[in-house]
Amino acid sequence: MTTLDLIQPPQFECIEDERLHRKQRLAATFRLFAYYGFEEGASGHITVRDPEFHDCFWVNPFGMYFGHIKVSDLVLMNNQGEILEGNHPVNISAFAIHSQIHLKRPDVESAVHVHSTYGKTWSVFERLLAPITQEACLFYEDHALFKDYTGLIEDISEGERITVALGNKKAIILRNHGLLTVGHSVDEAAWWFIIMERCCQVQLLAESVGKLKLIEPEIAQLTCKQLGTHYEAWFNFQPLYDMILKKESDLLQ
Repeated sequence: MTTLDLIQPPQFECIEDERLHRKQRLAATFRLFAYYGFEEGASGHITVRDPEFHDCFWVNPFGMYFGHIKVSDLVLMNNQGEILEGNHPVNISAFAIHSQIHLKRPDVESAVHVHSTYGKTWSVFERLLAPITQEACLFYEDHALFKDYTGLIEDISEGERITVALGNKKAIILRNHGLLTVGHSVDEAAWWFIIMERCCQVQLLAESVGKLKLIEPEIAQLTCKQLGTHYEAWFNFQPLYDMILKKESDLLQ
């Protein structure tokens, strides 16, 4: 079976439909992350670029539990830090980081950073993930390290440094902080985060048992080429979206 036989990302006849779709996927991702236990108080932020105003992005309200976020709660902010739509404040770190990613990476439509348990744990080692499983190969030579921690990120200069370290890759490990992933859609960026979090968990478990058996570089590269694509990430997110929507359809309000 080829990808031509499978469902494809939607096409839109108007900007309004595409905007609504992106906001629905963003709200669903927050619900899904709450379901997985990725939320931690007021920490964490996920954004999606507006399809019409490319210097603007939709983001979660600061201080709202991920599991309560609806489409109508999302906030629209521009790269200058101005809130254009919404009645809630925005996490200053969300602006400092995401404004620079959306500015410097025009290919990126969505970025994800939350304080997940295994991502935080792995980040203290200041090491890239090793190619020890098929899933870990999705990040082979396609994730980076940010080798610094300076406390709460409040200035866009720090967001710019993170973006430079990220380069053209799909993910970055922020030392003593956690994971950040990006994608051509909310679906893609969310899936990369979910699977990267699990890769951190698997490697921590594996290293606690004994010596790792690495996948050969040429096989790791091939696997990344086969499965580490924009489409594969988007496709893998679809059943998760269907699941959370069936459980919590109020997210569309």
